[in-house]
Amino acid sequence: MIATVSTSPTISIRQDSFDPAQAEHSVLCLEVGKDRFRFALLDAHRRCCWLEEYAFSSLLSDRPLLDVLPALFQKHPVLSIESWKHICIAINSPSFTLIPKPLYRKEYAGSYLAFMRGSALPAHEFAQAYLHQSDNCYLVFNIDHRLSDFFAGQYPLQQPTFVHQTSAVLQAAQAIDQHILSTQNLLLYFENEFVTILLRSNHELRYCNRFGYKNSKDLAYYLLYVIDELKLEPFSVNTLLYGEITRFSDTFSELASFLPHLTFGQTPQKLTFTQDFEELPAHRYLSLYGLALLPEQ
Repeated sequence: MIATVSTSPTISIRQDSFDPAQAEHSVLCLEVGKDRFRFALLDAHRRCCWLEEYAFSSLLSDRPLLDVLPALFQKHPVLSIESWKHICIAINSPSFTLIPKPLYRKEYAGSYLAFMRGSALPAHEFAQAYLHQSDNCYLVFNIDHRLSDFFAGQYPLQQPTFVHQTSAVLQAAQAIDQHILSTQNLLLYFENEFVTILLRSNHELRYCNRFGYKNSKDLAYYLLYVIDELKLEPFSVNTLLYGEITRFSDTFSELASFLPHLTFGQTPQKLTFTQDFEELPAHRYLSLYGLALLPEQ
């Protein structure tokens, strides 16, 4: 028996009145991971009016995501449109590193990743970099050639901007930090047994890393280690939660036991949404919202 893979979204917020002719004045934001895909659409007024997420469990099929995406894009009323004002694509790959702008050299991008990984990139991947002007650093990450080729074929009339998912989180964190009175803001973004930890101190990026964890005790150990290394006090740091976490989870209970200033974050103030987004948890899709805030390069 051969397992079939559904291309029905697990989350879907649609604006049925969206006219494909408006695409040339709209921005398409795509996020691709190992077993999931999501996208958001910003209309001509920079409002987020469409959001969908798809999950493809490896337990149901051995087909890689690249085998599933063509059928999804071909029939989709938004994704099949070829011409957009701008297309930004976030890659949720396992390897990334931050390099200060004065030290970055384009020809060494692959070497930066090899040093971080402990091995060279495989032949089917290449290194890509995105400049964060406001934080004066490059985020270097890996992309699969086949994925890049797929999007080049899907959108032959444009040159999409490729970034790492962490770049989107960094951009969202910066926008949020600008409107918070606290000078020490720790942002935690949870997804699929990983947590991205960002600290912005006096509105400047001080720390960024991602950890894998199996249970809440492991997470607490990593987080307390980071807080200690940054010479912060757990009882005083302002901590914002985003991503795949709820108030009823073991993770939240564990964090609340040593972080008293713990809150679920809100969407960046620079974004506006249609009414259909009101029932969606504000903290859930931070990386996708951050992607919508990235300046075009």
